[in-house]
Amino acid sequence: MLHFLSLPLLLIAEAYAQSNAVYSGSNTLPTTASSSTSIPNLGGDLVPTGTGVSYQSLTSTKTLYSNGLSGGIENLATTIAVANASAILSPGLSSSSQSPSTSFTLLQGPDPITPAVNGTATANSTATRTSTSDQPTNTQPCNNYPELCTRKYSNITEVAAHNSPFVAPNNAAANQALGVIHQLNDGIRMLQGQTHLVNDIVHYCHTSCDLLNAGTAESYYTDIARWVRGHPYDVVTLLIGNGDLTNVEKFIAPLQSSGLARYAYIPPKIPMAIDDWPTLSEMILTQKRVVIFMDYNADQTSVPYVLDQFSQMWETPFSPTDRTFPCTQERPPGLSREDAEQRMYMANHNLNTELTLGGITILVPTVSLLNQTNNVTGFGSLGAMAQDCNELWSRPPNFLLVDYYNVGSGSVFEVAAEHNNVTYDRSCCGMVPSLASKPSRNNFILIAVVVITISLVSA
Repeated sequence: MLHFLSLPLLLIAEAYAQSNAVYSGSNTLPTTASSSTSIPNLGGDLVPTGTGVSYQSLTSTKTLYSNGLSGGIENLATTIAVANASAILSPGLSSSSQSPSTSFTLLQGPDPITPAVNGTATANSTATRTSTSDQPTNTQPCNNYPELCTRKYSNITEVAAHNSPFVAPNNAAANQALGVIHQLNDGIRMLQGQTHLVNDIVHYCHTSCDLLNAGTAESYYTDIARWVRGHPYDVVTLLIGNGDLTNVEKFIAPLQSSGLARYAYIPPKIPMAIDDWPTLSEMILTQKRVVIFMDYNADQTSVPYVLDQFSQMWETPFSPTDRTFPCTQERPPGLSREDAEQRMYMANHNLNTELTLGGITILVPTVSLLNQTNNVTGFGSLGAMAQDCNELWSRPPNFLLVDYYNVGSGSVFEVAAEHNNVTYDRSCCGMVPSLASKPSRNNFILIAVVVITISLVSA
């Protein structure tokens, strides 16, 4: 069924929701309606449904190769020391060629000591290798912290930018205030966003490309690849929202043309359980340090570097409107507790306001509560949710998905650092008008002059 909605109507409704949310403190704004139809809209999205939506159910594990790391580097158990911390790593260098006065960077391959999951204070301390000879101390941060270098990719909590490309001042469909380069510089290590086809070319658009079109996927991936190339000690995750349920092969061209595919990690097996993932050091040594997930229609047999999300990572409730942010498993549906414990997971912590008008339910970001939502402590805070998740699942989330990560001046990164058992002491965040300090509802009240009719597919 198709619903035809006037864009100005949506914008007026959104402005109404934001202005009322400021004073009511509520994130549910009911109106009279005999029945309602839910549609994805503006800054919030609803769980995709319909005959085209499917979740992969893998009853067996497929081994692709035995090395465990793509790139073919052997003997990674050997310690690799690099004198110049800013140089791109080369496995041919060793500590024996360095002067005793040199400041060393130390990266290691697989270690027989496997740290526990990062939910406890002791588990997140860096494992120590027993040796009778002196070893240089690792001085090079991996993903901003030296302690993370020897930890598994699946044993780290990172902050994720919800709808990373959607940066558009005074556009209700935006979810971030700072562009992708700022995001990465500030410490974001997962980039999520929704794609749609425009003239058979993949674009990043939110719900409809008439509402917010952030440009081509190739352009966005080119920016990411340029940043990755200049930061050889960082591992970045890309989560592609396949909004049109497009064949995964449509993404090959933009990923390869942008240069991002050359850094893409190819796992040794399908699917990867939580203990199967390599350490950050191993990924850095091979320079295969961009992990690409796709929510729907991934096919790792045909495109091995685009990983199916839900067979390897589950999520808490999607587009939450409940300020208690329950840490229950929602997608994929029907996953057992036992199976969930064998996968990574992402906490959706982007609060939305639900508004029903004329029988249509729409979701908009609850910007009036961003300071509380992104906070370290307090009701509805990111810190409170992460702690609840840690207690419920005996390990914290791998990814904390947030809107306007910059609101709170680094509070979201402080939450991640706490669960990684490291100290957050970086400056944050890149400057942006208005939203850098406190969001105002006036920034989200748009005046539409041109009437645009858009078609939205209902559930």
